[in-house]
Amino acid sequence: MRERVVTVTDDIQVYTLANGVRVVTEKMPGARSAALGVWVGTGSRMERPEEEGITHFIEHLLFKGTSKRSAKEIAESLDSVGGQLNAFTAKEMTCYYARVMGEHLPLAAEVLTDMLFNSVFAPESIEKERGVVKEEISMYEDTPDELIHDVFLAAAWPDCPLGKPILGTAASLDQMDREMILAYMKRQYVPENIVIACAGSLEHEAARELLAPLFAGLAAAPRLAPAPAPAELSGRTFHLAKDVGQTQICLGTRGIPAADERNYPLYVLNNILGGGLSSRLAQSIREERGLAYSTYSFNSGFSDAGIFTLYAGTAPRTAATVIELFQQEIESLRSKGVSPEELARAKAQVRGSLYMGLESVGNRMNRLGRNLLLLDRVIPPETTVAMVDKVTLEDVPALAGYLFAGPQVLATIGPKNE
Repeated sequence: MRERVVTVTDDIQVYTLANGVRVVTEKMPGARSAALGVWVGTGSRMERPEEEGITHFIEHLLFKGTSKRSAKEIAESLDSVGGQLNAFTAKEMTCYYARVMGEHLPLAAEVLTDMLFNSVFAPESIEKERGVVKEEISMYEDTPDELIHDVFLAAAWPDCPLGKPILGTAASLDQMDREMILAYMKRQYVPENIVIACAGSLEHEAARELLAPLFAGLAAAPRLAPAPAPAELSGRTFHLAKDVGQTQICLGTRGIPAADERNYPLYVLNNILGGGLSSRLAQSIREERGLAYSTYSFNSGFSDAGIFTLYAGTAPRTAATVIELFQQEIESLRSKGVSPEELARAKAQVRGSLYMGLESVGNRMNRLGRNLLLLDRVIPPETTVAMVDKVTLEDVPALAGYLFAGPQVLATIGPKNE
């Protein structure tokens, strides 16, 4: 592979190293801070059955000491200059990121690469962090409005890693040792799976000269493709009995993969159905009937699959009514479409939400990293807005007809006798 630079816009450039690592930079005139993320195209979907939760476990362990820094020194490294250091794990990606003032970007890069390449994974650290993650799992299981989304995906994709929890289980954590961790990193933390995203106060050439040498020494190795996702959702209904005062509901249908062009009309459809306080779900369920405090919809787009979800939390006695209202709004979108006023309002909301979000260097960096990992390209915000503006009144019911024609999945958490 040859090194190359691609200019996406005047403010965005993508530099591909010879080994396959990609460095994407976005210059934000007027910004004084910068966000830097090391993105790895691996998540819970890429785990083998005996490795459930290992991606998230590694994310924790990279903060627990390197050959140069103790865990405390890692924590203090950016705190001492007013910066922030954190990470997250998702189904198909992991990100280690920092936000600092522009002049401290070299320090952020050095700390992140120290964690990535020099972590020692000491046995005592592994054992201690195993307990920390188990407590995180327990905390999650005690938060029904978060747990419902894992229960829902497990019902939707029971035989696919996409349906497995990112945190793993207490039993799977107990199987993990240093050798398993190192073997997983050798398999997944390869150059073609790594994107370095940086946005904010920077100059393209200076950022490349800083970041490229830190990753140029990695030996080239191909990324491994995950097993294909199922063609359709399971169509299951599942109830988890818990002694709680509210019933959590997720109703799901087929969705749109991350790289699909139908995401543009989907942004509009989702905004109209459950994207804000003026959405149909919020007006029907919350404002008109007072049945829920929180109700919304969203699409989860993965590399080769998607799932569209409607959510609400309500009293057990009104759960059936809320589910019926979900179905009514789905059918209305499919059969009656939307009004010109709804379409115009949704486009304005999508446009405003996108641009206001991109005033943050962290959000800019997130967009760059996700775009390159999932889409293999960077889509400028202006392109997204232009495509959304092209959505017509006919596009929304046509997409609804596709989304809502397949199997549906219903998952609930609530009292045992529900």
